Amino acid sequence: MAHEKSTGLYDNKEADGSTINTNDATLSNDVDVERQSGDQSGSTTAPKDPNIVGWEVDDPENPLNWNTWKKVGVVVVVAFITMLSPFASTMSASATPLIMKHFESTNETLGAFVTSVYILGYAFGPLAWAPLSELYGRAPIYNICNVVFLIFSVACAVANSLGALITFRFFAGVAASCAVTISSGTVADLYPVEKRGKAMACMVLGPLFGPAIGPVAGGYLAEAKGWRWTFWLVTILAGAACIISFIFNRETYPYVILKKRTERLRKETGNENLRSALDTGRTPKQLFKISIIRPIRMLCLSPIVFLMSLVMASTYGYLYLLLTTYPRVFKSQYNFSEKSIALVYLGIGVGSLIGLMFSGVVSDRLLGYLAKKHNDGKPKPEYRLPIMLIGAVLVPVGLFLYGWSAEKKLHWMAPIVGTAILGAALMIIFMPGLTYLVDAYTTHAASVSAAATVFRSLLGALLPLAGNAMYDALGTGWGNSLLGFIAVASIPVPLAFWIWGERMRNSKRLSKVEF
Repeated sequence: MAHEKSTGLYDNKEADGSTINTNDATLSNDVDVERQSGDQSGSTTAPKDPNIVGWEVDDPENPLNWNTWKKVGVVVVVAFITMLSPFASTMSASATPLIMKHFESTNETLGAFVTSVYILGYAFGPLAWAPLSELYGRAPIYNICNVVFLIFSVACAVANSLGALITFRFFAGVAASCAVTISSGTVADLYPVEKRGKAMACMVLGPLFGPAIGPVAGGYLAEAKGWRWTFWLVTILAGAACIISFIFNRETYPYVILKKRTERLRKETGNENLRSALDTGRTPKQLFKISIIRPIRMLCLSPIVFLMSLVMASTYGYLYLLLTTYPRVFKSQYNFSEKSIALVYLGIGVGSLIGLMFSGVVSDRLLGYLAKKHNDGKPKPEYRLPIMLIGAVLVPVGLFLYGWSAEKKLHWMAPIVGTAILGAALMIIFMPGLTYLVDAYTTHAASVSAAATVFRSLLGALLPLAGNAMYDALGTGWGNSLLGFIAVASIPVPLAFWIWGERMRNSKRLSKVEF
């Protein structure tokens, strides 16, 4: 039977790839669902307890042992869903003037909120989808959220009032946050650490290009067919995602797979003492409660988590503020048509790609170099921060260039270059910043990622609401300069953590805080 040959080799993973080591056959009730294990490839001895159900050697049900095409199929499906989510987030941005005209509203704040309310849904969804995926598996949560997203996409397309449209957009964002939340966990289920790079790149490309491509498609489609077709296009893609996911997506979460195997073996053998090697002993209610509360506690009680999340969230907020005010700036300053305004969004996409490539190439190399030079080859979380400092400097540069070049009506390429710099800065801040938090709080990696996501989504949704009022009061130049000065004030944060971060992490007072 399976439980007699179990190796206990597999590591259970949370939504972001954090793991629980199952090499010890007798897991206690105190095992943390987010404990990480760095190696999945080493061999271990079989569990002594015959009632422990784990993986057999070369077990075909173990997602790590699936053949290449089976893994690629799952990754492609999830990558498509992950791309659709941010694509839909900005699809309406360039169509906002037409939406406001249709509903006979001149409230620019509400116009911005039509786009940003979707991101507000990102602040609430992850707190539910991550723990639910741990209890019931990845596949059912993907499928349920896909259907909910499809329903609210249809609702957006047929909305008969601005209030209804905003409400439907919010719930669409809540459902769409599922893929962004648990897609990295799917990759971690399928690939060991040393082979995750390409699969993770597929997941990153969606959120990278989705916000840039969405307004381009939306702008041309809205002008040709009307603003409702921006949502009908999302609906068509959402319907395709539902069908593809139901047919080709498979369950990859080892906790659920072994749980089903255990239940099957209990029926076959009549042995009610059998239990999964990944069973922590906690009830579903306990696991759900812990997963929901911990990110908020970390955000409120840890200055490291709060300040680092604030820097990442503010940059994210600046980006969405620019996205929601492009129609105003480029139409009034440069007399761009809706079609031409749509192309402006590509600047952020190109800049983000450059920032992503820079971070990916430099980050690990710099970490290794600093570890050898200063710590006998042992890496520290703080070795990620020099790159982040570069991004922190680029943020005000991009804001100043965008604001004053538009204010002075310089060539239209100048403000687009400014947005590209901001897009690059976002990636150069976000990737090492999030990696620093995960490295610093390895035991609670998923929760610290969720905390940063919630904070980022709140600012990404709320900050754009002040964009038009700020430009009315200060103009494009001084309005963006205000944001630039705030960004300048954020530059010392990665520098401070470089100097005092290790001391803060090892502080007895902070280490006593229970998460």
